[in-house]
Amino acid sequence: MRFRPPRAEPQRIPGPAGVLEALLEDPQAEAASSGTRVGFGVVCHPHPLYGGTMTNKVVHTVARSLQEQGLATLCFNFRGVGQSEGQYDEGRGETDDALAIIAWGRQRWGKAPLTLAGFSFGAMVALLAATAAQPARLITIAPAVKYLHYSEIAPPTCPWLIVQGQADEVVDYRDVSAFAARFSPPPVLRLLPGTDHFFHGHLPELRAALLPF
Repeated sequence: MRFRPPRAEPQRIPGPAGVLEALLEDPQAEAASSGTRVGFGVVCHPHPLYGGTMTNKVVHTVARSLQEQGLATLCFNFRGVGQSEGQYDEGRGETDDALAIIAWGRQRWGKAPLTLAGFSFGAMVALLAATAAQPARLITIAPAVKYLHYSEIAPPTCPWLIVQGQADEVVDYRDVSAFAARFSPPPVLRLLPGTDHFFHGHLPELRAALLPF
């Protein structure tokens, strides 16, 4: 049966610098019986100063892939983006924003497992937030590894997937490969040949890399 996307529900979630604009999509919302919730996902968008928002197509693809597996998803705008209040804070405040969204999700869904994901700048925010959030899974898409000191990152304690394009003009796949090799155990690294930073024409390959994980 073809997947039917859930209804999008706009949310306004309290954050550390003001209200955060978010979008909730829950494939289990209309189920006759709640049963056991598979989990929920939080997806962090790319750099706020370069046009990154929660409506980014890579963010959308990640969220839709999680929904196909039965997870509710929360995409949100970092502080200062869209209708989210506050100002850009070089990743520090944005990490706090992500943790506020996660806390809201846990209040709503209790002990449902968290899948934490992010793209580019958002991938590094997700990685930084993982220490406090302790997700069940971590997904980082084209992580902007040059913009963060490795010493700031504690090794994730959960299964971790990195998806990286080998034709990425913003984040060099060789830098990402070297970054991944610093961790023990290393994350699962999926390199996609011919794929640029924004996955133009390669969103199906991104989805295919995500679904097995």
